[in-house]
Amino acid sequence: MGFGKPAPSPRLIDRLPPVRGRLTEGPELSRVTWFRVGGPAEVMFKPADLEDLQRFLMDLPADIPVMPLGVGSNLLVRDGGVRGVVLRLGGDFARIDMKEAADGKEIVAGAAALDANVAKTAANHALTGLEFFAGIPGTIGGALRMNAGAYGTETKDVLIEATALDRTGTLHRVGPEEMGMHYRHTDAPADWIFVEGRFRAVDGERADIFRRIEEIQRSRAETQPIRTRTGGSTFKNPAGGKAWQAIDAAGCRGLTVGSAQVSEQHCNFLINTGGARAADLETLGEEVRRRVRETSGTELEWEIKRVGESQER
Repeated sequence: MGFGKPAPSPRLIDRLPPVRGRLTEGPELSRVTWFRVGGPAEVMFKPADLEDLQRFLMDLPADIPVMPLGVGSNLLVRDGGVRGVVLRLGGDFARIDMKEAADGKEIVAGAAALDANVAKTAANHALTGLEFFAGIPGTIGGALRMNAGAYGTETKDVLIEATALDRTGTLHRVGPEEMGMHYRHTDAPADWIFVEGRFRAVDGERADIFRRIEEIQRSRAETQPIRTRTGGSTFKNPAGGKAWQAIDAAGCRGLTVGSAQVSEQHCNFLINTGGARAADLETLGEEVRRRVRETSGTELEWEIKRVGESQER
């Protein structure tokens, strides 16, 4: 007796628990990342609210990976795409509120809130201390995950408490010390999904606060290639130095691989000049690291998060 064809493997979307939000099969991540490169997500999930996300995680089979995605500003998705579930927060997760506290005032922001909007909301309430967020092109979730910073201030300096869900749907509320926050990194477990942050702020003069925000945004526009297909800073600053200076000294300003280029304006930024693949950008980044290592002995560390599967040409 012969055997028929083996049964096809079940589609991932058929293995996922029921949700009130939206599940989408195979969306192209190149449409949502700032580099405009990368393959598809196997499935994307946009939860209706915190309860929907928590229940989804509790019921999700343990072998299915989950990756949160903000606005894709500091992310390089490889050309083969991302297996498992890509989580995209929105709706209530983008809320920003001001609250009175016993020891002052707080800004409470969902993980999907844009960093710049947090700075502006604080300014609208005449609260100072959060202006630096206007210089970070991302969301609060990403800021909490990597301790994002700019213009002399880091997320840990203003964070009171972060709220996160782990892979089982268990809720955690932790302060910056418990998260082990240091330069562009936290020691929080890799499977935690940040959903909210509480930040301290103090009373200030509204006009002065908005003036500082405008200064930060103007400086960023003048020094960074923000009107191109780019990401955030490519490499972390090495101890006692600046990544861009090491890159410039290694002769990498303007260096290209295919349609990927080291920015002429700020050489710690890679740009997609049009038609670049994720592999081109990653190859270019590794070539920059090699040249810097050979010329100065400095080992540059990626700040941009690289995710997903490589793809053969």
